[in-house]
Amino acid sequence: MRKSKTLARIRAGEVIRTCVLGHYIPAYICHAAREGYDCIWVDLEHRALTLHQIQAMFAFSHLYDIDIMLRPPTLEKTGLYRYLEDGAAGLLIPHVSTAEKAKMLVDAVKFPPLGDRGIDNAGLDADFHLHDPDHYVKWANDETFLSVQIETPEGVQNVDEIAAVEGVDILFVGPGDLGLRLGQSGEMTLDEAWERVVAACKKHGKAFGGPTVPLDEMKKRNDQGAQLLINNSEFQNLTAGLKENIQKFDELS
Repeated sequence: MRKSKTLARIRAGEVIRTCVLGHYIPAYICHAAREGYDCIWVDLEHRALTLHQIQAMFAFSHLYDIDIMLRPPTLEKTGLYRYLEDGAAGLLIPHVSTAEKAKMLVDAVKFPPLGDRGIDNAGLDADFHLHDPDHYVKWANDETFLSVQIETPEGVQNVDEIAAVEGVDILFVGPGDLGLRLGQSGEMTLDEAWERVVAACKKHGKAFGGPTVPLDEMKKRNDQGAQLLINNSEFQNLTAGLKENIQKFDELS
């Protein structure tokens, strides 16, 4: 069974080199791993992939030894831990605004004594059948991770309690939704929200991060202690490549 590169980075106090994938592009997984990325955030909240496509992407991630952090389209308990059985290294859950919701998620994706996940012991995560269930349970609790998104004003207000929940591994600032809501409420700036997340995570010893595409944003959040830094996606590669290459046609005339 493979070890999580994301968790290894967290434990070593290092940056988790993360990119994003929202479509079924197996080659992207291979190339991201070869270039030295630790983790790919695969989004099913806003993108649609079939179950078999997701299972194949997990298999490719195991083949090329890179984590997939899946943002699922469901909060249903068995649905969540089946993604882990199929080979996800971790789950990223959107709109976690209370400690109660964070505890519910730990209950779903962690085995006892942390949670109440059901055991199968016959998925890709267990190499399709690990004979020692106690070893499997310990491995799963130690080598799969739960990341929760702070993307509402309520989540920021409750961030200290959320960060205190045992079994939550990473707090993820969602600047799109959070920035939208803070802009409407005017109760604080996005930078002030980041500062509250930083303080809570440092207090409770939790990793944190979020999308940090421009280099100055990456440096800013890294200086605050963020480890989960996300700086690339297939969208960016496509648009940048198309923009660059269309200029060649202009230069022909």
